[in-house]
Amino acid sequence: MVTEKLSLTCDGLLSHRQLACCHSYCGLPLHGKEMLIYNTMEVKQQPLLLTGHHGEISAMTFGKRSGPVLLCSASADYIIVWDIELCQKRTQEGKVAAGTVIGTLLGEVVHLSFCFSDERVAACSGATVYILCSKRQDVISTLTSHLGPLTSAEFCPWNKDILVTTSEDRTFKVWNLQTEAVCYQSFVLSAYPLLSVFFLEENRHLITGSSDGQLWCFSLRDDHNCDLVTKMDLQKMEKRHQMHQQTVSHQAGSAEQSAVDKMETSKPVLEMALCTSFTGTSIELEKDSSWFCIGSSDGLYVVDLATSELLTVLYFKDYPNLSITMAGSWSISPGRNNSMVFLVSSLFTPCVVLLELPLCDLGRTWACGEGFLVFPSSPPLHESPLNAQLKRREPEHPKKKGGIKEQPLVFHSKVKSSGYNTAPRRIMFSPKTNTQKNPSSKKANKNRGLLLKDYPADSAAPTVAHIHLSIANKPVHCLQYSGDGKQILCGLGDSSVLLYKSSLTGSPSVYTGHDKPVSSLSWSLNRQWWLSASEDQSLRIWTHGSPEPAIIMGDSMFSKPLRSAQFYYLDKFLLLASGPSLYLYLYHVDTTRDDIRRYQQRSVVKLARCFTTTSATDITALSAVNDFFSYIVLVCGSDRSIQVFDMNKGTIASALPDAHSRAVHCITQNKGSMFSTQAPDSYNLFLTSAVTDGVKIWDLRTLRCVRRYENHVNRCHPCSSAISPCGRFIASGSEDNCAYVYDVRSSRYLHKLQKHSDTVLSVIFNPATPELLTGTLDGKLRLFQSSSGVRLSHDTSAAAHSVPSMSA
Repeated sequence: MVTEKLSLTCDGLLSHRQLACCHSYCGLPLHGKEMLIYNTMEVKQQPLLLTGHHGEISAMTFGKRSGPVLLCSASADYIIVWDIELCQKRTQEGKVAAGTVIGTLLGEVVHLSFCFSDERVAACSGATVYILCSKRQDVISTLTSHLGPLTSAEFCPWNKDILVTTSEDRTFKVWNLQTEAVCYQSFVLSAYPLLSVFFLEENRHLITGSSDGQLWCFSLRDDHNCDLVTKMDLQKMEKRHQMHQQTVSHQAGSAEQSAVDKMETSKPVLEMALCTSFTGTSIELEKDSSWFCIGSSDGLYVVDLATSELLTVLYFKDYPNLSITMAGSWSISPGRNNSMVFLVSSLFTPCVVLLELPLCDLGRTWACGEGFLVFPSSPPLHESPLNAQLKRREPEHPKKKGGIKEQPLVFHSKVKSSGYNTAPRRIMFSPKTNTQKNPSSKKANKNRGLLLKDYPADSAAPTVAHIHLSIANKPVHCLQYSGDGKQILCGLGDSSVLLYKSSLTGSPSVYTGHDKPVSSLSWSLNRQWWLSASEDQSLRIWTHGSPEPAIIMGDSMFSKPLRSAQFYYLDKFLLLASGPSLYLYLYHVDTTRDDIRRYQQRSVVKLARCFTTTSATDITALSAVNDFFSYIVLVCGSDRSIQVFDMNKGTIASALPDAHSRAVHCITQNKGSMFSTQAPDSYNLFLTSAVTDGVKIWDLRTLRCVRRYENHVNRCHPCSSAISPCGRFIASGSEDNCAYVYDVRSSRYLHKLQKHSDTVLSVIFNPATPELLTGTLDGKLRLFQSSSGVRLSHDTSAAAHSVPSMSA
């Protein structure tokens, strides 16, 4: 993948010097006071020699504009800006190339940086950063506030008056160049010095890297304050990447390599850059702009910033033909022909190499196994468990020896009166005088709820607090809206279930019967019944208006608590998990009652199939789509894995090990709702949440994590997460008494919903209107509505309205 285009032996070590590299040229010191400028496309051409410094050159950098290429070089005596094309022209004419001196006697400069218009240069010398004019000798600003020597300084690409500096005092500062004041000063980020800083213009983030391989990604707000988005550790990411590669090799059947004791080395973040490419004279971002290059001492690390995962590592030791084995400094730049170029100096030897990496070689998919689709592409197999049917036998009465059935004394359960006790009928016929003029109006009102209003896909996130309700002093473990958004179930820690209207008005219906906290709730598609699963190893199916469950599954049917349960395959099955087993039950709900044998349950439940996870690991969470036919069931194990069950074949189709650093406690698929319509591919996304490891969104087609969200606090409690019906927002509970709302496309949170009374355990979106309901550890419910122009009523039944029928 990596090719060495140029290798130079210098007269001294350049391991801690800032080298210069851009898409067209690369530059390095020669004999301490001179510079060689090479064309990166034609390295065999005679390089351009620049002279003018009297002291040893300590830092070099190229300008950021694609116009005339400018080079700035610094030594203890001068800081000079060179026009490369003009210098080449003067050299061809036999003249001496000359530059413009913009600074004199500013000390030993360790870092130089142009602004994005190439009009100003930031020079770091000691604990001071000088802002210089690039066209003449003029010190615009002198900034001194750090307690240690500066290591880097970069201009903000979207605000020309903002500068960020890093220092050996382990902090970074955000400067306002107009007022020459510090806008934001970070806390001490690490025990090691900060070495580099980089801006992500698309997300308005800045990333700082330290000498021990730690990276911090901050969002830079308009008020110049910074919020931590994510933190990365190169060593930990490297270990996860190695484990993933070993798993892939094992699944592919390749021979395992012998274990060799490896000495851990420090991984300083020497240089950072986005994976970009040049096309002609314009810069064009790659399709996946979240790929991020990190130059360290032992190689190049390519990180997916959206997921904070390592895509690949290019170690120097894996390329024996390279002239260096350890790097002392990097200069990374996009190259031509869809590639990246790197100018790297050796750490221990006086050598500098120019490397090139084609970006097409980085197009690896960080995935395990084959991809899947949530929508089925073929009908169920003949032997599929999904073809199982529930056969009910009617009870037969015993026959006498003569072969004649015994008949009951009364043939009907209810015998009509003979009429002897009623008055004789005097009027044989009475016309109806109160007939309705529109006989179909009653039917129209009955079907009014079937005519649905679309979910406002362009509405703002629900952030306006609307209702605050205290329901109990026990934790709200789970919340579940009915499919029409008119009712809400609340599973509590006191083993009870409350049924509210979605407006949270009026007294709730209370359902009791479990002995331990309720762990899972699920509505049927027809909304006629719902189920509750509990840690008391029982499952109950309830119907409206009945205080007694229609089905009770318990009595030592399961050996361990039920962690998750739901209706599956358009209400045909019950899908539930207990221990390492995944159960698929056929069922029939019979709500009729026998007045004589009230104790007998007329409903029927039959086991269709039982599956066991790999390594017999306990199931912590499961998810499957019930709104349409789908063969895929996602299961999370206590071994931190995600397993994909193909219910059509009745097998484990694929397993993704070490999906999180802890066991997943919540998994949620993007199911949409009956009120919204999304692109078919978006239904292949699903969320997972784990303690101390944030929320990850995955793509079922590649089994790859595509983004990570970790602004919320989740250290010990199983805080849930949810996807909005429009597929644009993600909500997550948090232990800082807040709920967080994220944009699916950005890792930074959009809104922080504060003023909760305790840890937010449960979050759920209303499927009919832009509303978010949260439940806390101390038994409080809060309802949030959207701040957009859509006027929301207290009852989501307003989301359904009659639509005029189309005339023929």
